[in-house]
Amino acid sequence: MGAQYSGLDWAVFGAYGLVIMLTGWYFNRKKSANSQEYFLGGNQMPTWIVAISVLATSQSAATFIGGPDQGYQGDLSYLATNIGAFIAAICVAVFLIPKFYQYKVYTVYELLEKRIGPNAKRQAGLMYLFGRVFASGARLYMAAIAVSMILFGDIHASSVITATIILTVVGLLYTVFGGIRTVIYSDVIQCAIYVSAAIFVIYFLYIAIPADFSQIVAALQQPTPGAASKLALFKFDWDFSSAGVFNMASVLTGFVLLNIAAFGLDQDMTQRILTCKNAKEGSKAMLFSVALVIPVMFLFILIGLLLFIFYQRPDLMMGGDVAVNQEFDGEKITIFMYYVLNEIPSGVRGLVTIGIIAAALSTLNSGLNSMSSVLIQDIYRPLMQRKNKRLDDRHYVKAGQLGMAVVSVALCSMAILCFYWQQYTEMPLLKFALSVMVFSYSGLLGVYFTALFSKRGSERSVFAALVVGFLITLSFQPYIMEMLLPPSMQFDLGFTWQLCIGTLVSLVVCLLGNSQEESTRNHFAMEQSK
Repeated sequence: MGAQYSGLDWAVFGAYGLVIMLTGWYFNRKKSANSQEYFLGGNQMPTWIVAISVLATSQSAATFIGGPDQGYQGDLSYLATNIGAFIAAICVAVFLIPKFYQYKVYTVYELLEKRIGPNAKRQAGLMYLFGRVFASGARLYMAAIAVSMILFGDIHASSVITATIILTVVGLLYTVFGGIRTVIYSDVIQCAIYVSAAIFVIYFLYIAIPADFSQIVAALQQPTPGAASKLALFKFDWDFSSAGVFNMASVLTGFVLLNIAAFGLDQDMTQRILTCKNAKEGSKAMLFSVALVIPVMFLFILIGLLLFIFYQRPDLMMGGDVAVNQEFDGEKITIFMYYVLNEIPSGVRGLVTIGIIAAALSTLNSGLNSMSSVLIQDIYRPLMQRKNKRLDDRHYVKAGQLGMAVVSVALCSMAILCFYWQQYTEMPLLKFALSVMVFSYSGLLGVYFTALFSKRGSERSVFAALVVGFLITLSFQPYIMEMLLPPSMQFDLGFTWQLCIGTLVSLVVCLLGNSQEESTRNHFAMEQSK
């Protein structure tokens, strides 16, 4: 099994390389004069551009590869989770975005400094950096695996590491000089490329199926005798396991919390919103991006639905059963990667390859700039100020560029670690890495709910809440239960419900702390009573 590239495929690669070089040169011509431009784009970014950038940031190579698997194995119920996303976007637009603009923050964690104290900001920033290194590093690894398969024809260590380094270096060079403005415009270009790739795949899959549209729809409505429709959009069951995370109960609880965290508490996404002219435009961009996710995600799920017809309905394909061996170099691969490696037409294979690269670069570029902003604005700048070092703002731009280089090394190293961990141990590091932001979100949600809707919370209780939220969510993971609990006590709980419980516990823990004002008053009262 291996990809064979034609002259047309290589022409596609050449065209993409030319686009990367020209747009990289164009967007990096204007150097950022200060940190406000470097990290916030001077608050001059157009709303619709920001919306597409947020969309591109929320997608990744994991979406490109995993989205079709959802359609192949499941149904359309994943699209219903956008109801939770809309509710979350409205909550963030009402309660968080106005405060971010009111306080003129560079990162979302500066809000905690205004409300609770500088240590709270630093602790939340470190929790974000910890989660983002794992999550973005794992996504980089997944993209490198796919690129290695179809570019080098194997997934040997040297090939995967080479693919990882190529992706990292290209992403860093593309965005390091221009800052967030370059990231946002490059997101738009990369998004257009991978969406175009998905549309081409759908077209060629559709014309390869010798059945008309009505026959395909009928087959998806009844995939096998007695089976549920693959076109089902809403699920109203009460399944609390991992198999039931797309039911409406989960959509209206866990997915609302997940998206509040993603849109309002994750610097990776929220930084784009902060580049708009004002809070109103930022809110518009966020809501528009949620609306855009629906058709884009539908494209990737539709690929999976058509692959189901292609491989699982031989009656419509007018042929016998096709043996599908979803393995590559001994590793299980997704049905979409199997199709790319074995069936996809010449020319489209090259387009899919650059689509995966584009999705990976979009996510990577976003992580580089957002992580650098937290590293510099929440950790390095306060450190310099505490030392009474008066540094001009241009220094922090250069520090931000260096921060992006440091972050790129961290993400590249994490991706390589994922490869070796997957090869030589049974511990699911990759699964942990992909879900670690959910672990981080539990504590962050509890802390921000305390800061926004109460007058309680202290720097100590913030730290405790972040740690407890992470540990509570981690304790629900099957590999942790296997180590700590006997088989009779182990259970399967969907990640949305894990997030709900983790958020509730961290909220209670954070509420146990007195605010700075209360602590000061209590200390003054004690002194007076002596």
